[in-house]
Amino acid sequence: MSTASAYVAADEKANAEGIAQTLKLYDGRKAPLKLHILVVGCGLGGLAAAHCLAHAGHRITLVESAPAIGEVGAGIQVTPNVSKLLRRWGLGDTLDKVGVRPEAICFRRYATGERVGWTKWGEVMEQYDAPYYHIHRADFHKLLFDLAAPNMTLRLQSTVVSVDPGPEAPSVTLQTGEVIKADLIIGADGVKSYVQQIVLGYANQAQATGDAAYRAIIPTSVLEADPELKPFVDNPEMTGWMAPRRHLMAYCIRSKKEYNMVLLHPDDGSVESWTAEGSADKMRADFADFEPRVQKLLSHVQSTLKWRLMDRKPLETWVHKSGRVALLGDACHPMLPYRAQGAAMAIEDAAVLGNLFSRVSHPSQIKPLLYAYEKLRLARTANTQGSSRLNQYIFHLPDGPDQVARDKSMREAMELEFRMLRGESVDVTSEGNSNQWADRRKNDEQFGYDADVEADRFWAQEGERTIGGLAGSQPTSRL
Repeated sequence: MSTASAYVAADEKANAEGIAQTLKLYDGRKAPLKLHILVVGCGLGGLAAAHCLAHAGHRITLVESAPAIGEVGAGIQVTPNVSKLLRRWGLGDTLDKVGVRPEAICFRRYATGERVGWTKWGEVMEQYDAPYYHIHRADFHKLLFDLAAPNMTLRLQSTVVSVDPGPEAPSVTLQTGEVIKADLIIGADGVKSYVQQIVLGYANQAQATGDAAYRAIIPTSVLEADPELKPFVDNPEMTGWMAPRRHLMAYCIRSKKEYNMVLLHPDDGSVESWTAEGSADKMRADFADFEPRVQKLLSHVQSTLKWRLMDRKPLETWVHKSGRVALLGDACHPMLPYRAQGAAMAIEDAAVLGNLFSRVSHPSQIKPLLYAYEKLRLARTANTQGSSRLNQYIFHLPDGPDQVARDKSMREAMELEFRMLRGESVDVTSEGNSNQWADRRKNDEQFGYDADVEADRFWAQEGERTIGGLAGSQPTSRL
C-alpha cells in the first residue's frame, strides 16, 4: 500500500482555513531578523514548526518526500498541554466540532472486563486551562496544515539525499539534484530521520521495542445497536484492557461517530510503517482470550493497519555543531504511544522553537537560540519517554503477583476518586500509582506545562541577557 493511498480524508468540519491570516502569536512579536527556514518533513511536528516559525516572522520552505499529504486512519489523543496551544492558535471551536472530550480513563482485566482502575477527566482537565480531546489523526493533520499553508512554500516529492550543515549557509540536496539553501534547517523527518544522522555525525537507528500495534476504526452505529456495546458510546471514556504482553486502548472520535481501537501485542515481524496493512483475522486470533465485548468489537473490523513500535534513548544533542541544523519531534525523541505524548512533544517543540526565534535579531543569535531550545526541551521529552516505557511494563504484566499488586494499586486510586466525587474529604494525589493518570503530580507535570510560558520565562531570566546582548546594532534580512 502506498502512503498516499493509505490517507484518510479529513472530516469536513476539520477546517481551519483563514485562521492563520488573522492570528497573532507571541504578543504580535515578529523577529527583527527574517530568516529563511527549511523544515524537512510534513507530519504533525513539521507542520506545527512551519506554523510557529512563520508567525515568528520567518520565511518557511517545507520539503516532504511523499507525493501527497495527509494522515492514516487512526485516532490520536490531544492532551491539555497541547490543546492549550491549539486553542491559542485559534482551533478551540473546531476541536469541539471534530473531537470528543473523554469523561474518564478506565482500566479493565482482559478476560473478564472487570474494572480495576478509573480516573475522572472531563472538567477535571480544565484546571490546566484546556480540555482533553480524542480526534482523528487526519483531522488533526488537516487543521495544522490549514494553519501552516498560507505562510509556507510546500515542496512535495522532494526527498532529501544530503545536507550541508553550514556553518553560514546550510543547504539540502534533493534526489533530483536541486540544492535548496536556507539560514536554518529543522529536521522533523520522523523516527527514520536522515537529518538526525547529519546532526549526530553517525547513524543512530531507532530500536525495536518488542511491541507492534494494530489500528482499527469501526462506526459507532454498530455499538449503539448492541446493548452491551452502547455504553462505550454513551459514556465516552478511554478504555484500556490489560493482558500479559498485550493491551487494547479504545475511544470515540469524530463527534462519537467512530470508535478507534489500538491493539498492542508482541512484534511478530511487522514493519516500520504507518501504512502497512495487517490481517484482521490474525488480529482477532491474537486477542481471542479477551472478554466477549471485545470479541464483538473486533468482529466488526474489516481492515487494520499494523506497525512496529520503535524507540531510542535520549540523544546527547539535537543541534549540529555548526548551529544551523536542529531536530524536532520523532527525529530526536520517538516514544511509545503508551502515554499519548508523541505528537504532543513534537508540537511543544515547535511552540518553543517559534517563541524563541520570534526574538532573533542577529545571525550570531541563531546557534545559542537552538541550544536554548534543546535545553528547554531535552529533559522534558526524555522524562516523557520514560513514562511511556513504564506503561509498557505496567500494562503488559503477566498474570501473577505483580499483576495482582498492580490491580490493587489501581483499585485504591479508583476508590479514592469515587470517595472524592461523593464529596468526601480525601487525599487523591495517588503519587506513584500504577495508573499514571491517577498520579496528580505526574498530571501536573505533563498536562500543566505551557510551552510559551516556559520560553518566555527562559528569555526573561536568562535569554535576554545572554543571547539578546549578542545582537548587532542594526537588524539585517538574510532573504
